[in-house]
Amino acid sequence: MVRAFTSEPLDPGVTQRVLMAANRAPSAGFSQGYALLVLDEPGQLRSFWHVMAADPDGSDGKSAYDAVSKAPLVVVPLSCKDSYLARYARPDKGWTDRDEARWPVPYWDIDTGFLALLMLLAAVDEGLGALFFGIPPALIPSFRERFGVPGSYVPIGAVAIGRPDPAKDTGGSSRVIRRKALEELVHRGRW
Repeated sequence: MVRAFTSEPLDPGVTQRVLMAANRAPSAGFSQGYALLVLDEPGQLRSFWHVMAADPDGSDGKSAYDAVSKAPLVVVPLSCKDSYLARYARPDKGWTDRDEARWPVPYWDIDTGFLALLMLLAAVDEGLGALFFGIPPALIPSFRERFGVPGSYVPIGAVAIGRPDPAKDTGGSSRVIRRKALEELVHRGRW
């Protein structure tokens, strides 16, 4: 994850290739209950960062996003639970209702997370940096209003993409917490 970007524009075609990669995400029942809000024009980006600057957890009046906000591309992946509930109420799935209790986990959010991951990987393939970060729940109503996002779509976060600025990158948790070894994660055949 890159936490500081330059304002250098992206090469032509990069955004489209990143979006095409995202569109390959899997989804339960091929529900495709996700959407992408692409912000790549200066006014759109200013509007987005203005919403984010209202973060109630921001410290000393300075935005926690200053180094990130130079990224020339922000994509907000949004999940839509209704798409999944409707898809699985169709005859080929065997359910006749839209009962959310049938879902052991919220696949609408998981599948949208897959979509975000594919964008992160595509950015790396393009020789760029990317950062997935959350939109604080208190800011979601402002975000919806500012960008006309329907209530049935929920932003699971945002992905900033651009050229890394290593001189301004403060790093993140990986600088203070070590990555677990495979032996700590993997349980073969039994826990």
